[in-house]
Order: sequence, then C-alpha cells, then structure tokens
Amino acid sequence: MTSSPADDTPAEETFRPEARAPRGFADKRARDLRAERAILEAVSAVYERYGFEALDTGAFEYADALGKFLPDSDRPNEGVFALQDDDDQWMALRYDLTAPLARFAAQNWETLPKPFRRYAFGPVWRNEKPGPGRFRQFIQCDADTVGSARPEADAEIIAMAVEGLEAAGLPRGAAVLKINNRKLLNGLLTAAGADSAGQKLAVLRAVDKLDRLGVEGVRLLLGEGRLDESGDFTKGAGLKGKAVDQVLDFVAAGAGGRAATLDNIAKVIGGSAEGDEGLLELSRIDAALTSLGIADDQAFIDPSIVRGLEYYTGAVFEAELLLSTTDEKGNKVSFGSIGGGGRYDDLVARFTGTATPATGFSFGVTRLAAALRAAGREPGGAARGPVVVITFDQAHMGEYFSVVGQLRAAGIAAEVYLGTSGMKPQMKYADRRGAPAVVMLGGDEIAAGTVTIKDLDAGRMAAQGLADNAAWKAERPGQQTVARDQLVGVVRKIIEG
Repeated sequence: MTSSPADDTPAEETFRPEARAPRGFADKRARDLRAERAILEAVSAVYERYGFEALDTGAFEYADALGKFLPDSDRPNEGVFALQDDDDQWMALRYDLTAPLARFAAQNWETLPKPFRRYAFGPVWRNEKPGPGRFRQFIQCDADTVGSARPEADAEIIAMAVEGLEAAGLPRGAAVLKINNRKLLNGLLTAAGADSAGQKLAVLRAVDKLDRLGVEGVRLLLGEGRLDESGDFTKGAGLKGKAVDQVLDFVAAGAGGRAATLDNIAKVIGGSAEGDEGLLELSRIDAALTSLGIADDQAFIDPSIVRGLEYYTGAVFEAELLLSTTDEKGNKVSFGSIGGGGRYDDLVARFTGTATPATGFSFGVTRLAAALRAAGREPGGAARGPVVVITFDQAHMGEYFSVVGQLRAAGIAAEVYLGTSGMKPQMKYADRRGAPAVVMLGGDEIAAGTVTIKDLDAGRMAAQGLADNAAWKAERPGQQTVARDQLVGVVRKIIEG
C-alpha cells in the first residue's frame, strides 16, 4: 500500500505568540492602581473645593487639533499614535489633556460659563522612545481656567497645585512650586541683545541647564560654547561679556522671598516694556498668593525656570520634589519635576482666530505615585486584601459561602478560597493576598455554630517586633473561636486595629 502525498506532509506547528507587553506600556496590579486612585481622589477633592468642574474628553482627537503634531506626511505619527478614520481623516490618541480642552472650549464657547474652570484626569499617549520611568501611556491630572487674563487666575492655579500635591501625600516641605514669567525672559533676551530666534533659543537652553551644569557651565554655553567630559563640544549662544553677566544676574535673582526676588529682577531687566509687564504680573500673583496663605517656602519665584517657551505666553510654574528618594535597591534617584504649567493664551485661538486667555497646571499621576513610593510614602496605604475563608471539604461549600456572604453584607471584602490546595498553601495564599484574617470552619465549628478566626495582621506585626508584650497579645489574640453571630464584629476589630 502506498501512502498519499498528504501523508508525508508534516503536521503544521501551532503558532504561540510570545507573552510580552509592548515597550512603554506597563501592566499595573492592585498596588499601583490603588496608589493612583488615592492620588486622584485626594486631588479631585481639592479641585472641586476650588470650584472647578470635572470634564472628560475622548481618547482620540483629530490630528490637526494637536498643535505641534499637525500631520505633515501621509501618516502623522510623529510623537502621537495616529490612525485614519473611514472618512480619511487622521485621528490620534491624545498627547495631553490641554489640547482636548482647547478644542472643547472652542467648540462649546457660546454655551460655557466664562471663565470656564475645569479639571480632568486620565491616560495620555506619546509615541516616543520609552526608557526607565518614561512610558508611552501614563495618567495625567490637570486643572485649567479658560477665559481669564487676570494674573490672579494664575495665582489660584498655583495655590491649588500646592494644596493638591499636599493632599496627594507630599506634606509641606516635600515639594515646592517655582514660578517665572515668559515676558521676563523676553525682556532679558532683549536687554542681552539676543536678536535671532536661534540665539534666543540657545540662551534659554543654557539657562535651563543651570541645575545640572552650575553657573560656570551655563556661562560657557551663553558664550562661545562648552566642551563636556566626553569631549563633545556644544556651541554656545554667542553672547559677549556684559550680556553674559546680565543673564547670570537674572537667574541668580531668585535668592530670598517672592518680594525680594521681584526687586532683584527689576534691577536686571527694568526698563524693558515686556519685562516690566511680566514684573507687574508676578507682583499681582505674589499678592494673591499671600492672600491665599501660600508662603514663600511653598511657592517662590525662580528666574531660571524655563518650560516650553514656544507654548507659554506669560506665567510659568513647575513643581519640584524635595524629598530624598531611593529605588528598590536603595540607590538614590532624582525625580526633579513632578508637574508644571503656565499661561497659554494662544491655544484656543488656533480654532477660533480670537485670542482667548488660559492658564493651567498638570502633573503626572503615574510619576507622582512612583516618586512617593521611592520616598517611602506608599500612596493609598499598605496593601489590604480580602478576608479569606479556608475550604476543607466540598460538602461544606454552602457553609463557606454563607460566611463570606455575611462578611460582604457587612461591607467587608471577603472571598472563599476556590483552589484545590490544602490548608498550608491556603494560608500562604491568604498571606500573599495581604488578607487581614482567615476564617476557618471545620466539622466541629459547623456543628457548634462557631467559626475560628486567625489574625494575620497580628502575626505580621509580631514578626516585625512591633507587638512582643504580653498585654498586647492578650488584647489581640492570634487565633480565636467565636459564635457565628460575633464573626463580623471580631473581623472588623482586626481590620480597624
């Protein structure tokens, strides 16, 4: 008997994709989600207390609404994730929460209360190279006022940012808001004789490196250029003697409180029309912050702050983390900026052609949660799993579910173990879940109408040496058998203890 050609064909191998997350997209378990939720709830409460309205816009915007990410090729995916709709229009996942606000305000301006005060939070997406602590998807939280040109609107955003960050878990002294003004910088550039756009940008980039390079490093970049440790040469802004000193005097003017800093700045750039306008705006911001109870150690004027100056039109501000932070290996890490914002009076005008003043603040929730954790301040508190009901016998499953239902009805998170392992692995499971307690019902307990409760929290505390005295152990026994009707009270005492 001869075989057919089909008999000689090897069986096709089953394709098994590699289990991997795309680069820059992180999986988050309960600990991360709890931390982000705690931050958002705390900050949202502050925003609402200031009278800001919640707004949620869609994940996608038309690509031509995203400002600098206008489509300039067949597929506009430079910096954003874009796709073409069935009507041939390009859409992109939102890059931030500000561009959608500008589009929403322009689209609904006639029906909105003016000024329009809104806050928003949610994921944003950036088609950029990922790296340590740099993701392609992360959570932002913003608050903005659209329709007010008053510097006091900037001051209120700053005050709200200070209070919001404290509510999120950064007590006074753990972070600071640094304030500057685009108009001051423009006045400085005029006074320093920086004429071309390229030279102005070079000056601003040099100033932005003050924290990293120090005064002398910035001095070189303001002049002919700087040779770094690797031997690479960075061409400087080309300013000469007196102009270089003027810029350095400006960035050094931030010593002291807000009022003293304003006096120092006035000596450097006074007489420049735009600079004087910036000084007046900062003076009004200072007065409003003082009235709002925001002290110099919570928000101060720092002339070295440079934030996206092609975007901002007036006041700019940046939140800096002051806490000492370490990674999981105990190495020191620097988070630096954890949020920022400023005045952007030209964004809505892209849609309407009419200048519409706006100011706002944004911080990365994902980044802030990581910073708090690195500082030993777990957002949302320690992990709290459900109470676990141990299973011994399939015949008693009805009793186990009766107990778990009793706990849930009382508002206590609880679950019946539904694996197939024995007693010891079930206890290990409960510990890994962070369960405060386990409930055990054997045949004797069921017959007697009782339950045995093991306090896992007490065990953890004792293991850490936090509860080694007899009085404490007597007050909080590690294991006890109680009547079924006492179950909820005993478990609640363990959780609240």
